[in-house]
Amino acid sequence: MISEKGIDMADFSSSFDMPSASSSESADAAELQRLIAVEQQKAQFQAQVHNFTDACWDKCVDKPSSKLDSRTETCLVSCVERFIDTTLTITNRFTQMVQKGAH
Repeated sequence: MISEKGIDMADFSSSFDMPSASSSESADAAELQRLIAVEQQKAQFQAQVHNFTDACWDKCVDKPSSKLDSRTETCLVSCVERFIDTTLTITNRFTQMVQKGAH
């Protein structure tokens, strides 16, 4: 683009372009992405714990007391194990579906 005074504005603006990101900025961005991924995994884990706590509490605890009786404890352990097994099965199946779809 030529200005009113005959100056090519493309030449003018190119001298003020921002420099590309340095390797240290790229490394910082990669580290930030890694930290975000770790925090997301922590949040997902906490959400899963919350979900199975709610589900298993409702299923196994008739009336809260200061101690768990053996029946309630056994129920809670079985419930949590089933919840984890089911979650892992679904996650593995979903991963397989995504991998098949990517090929």
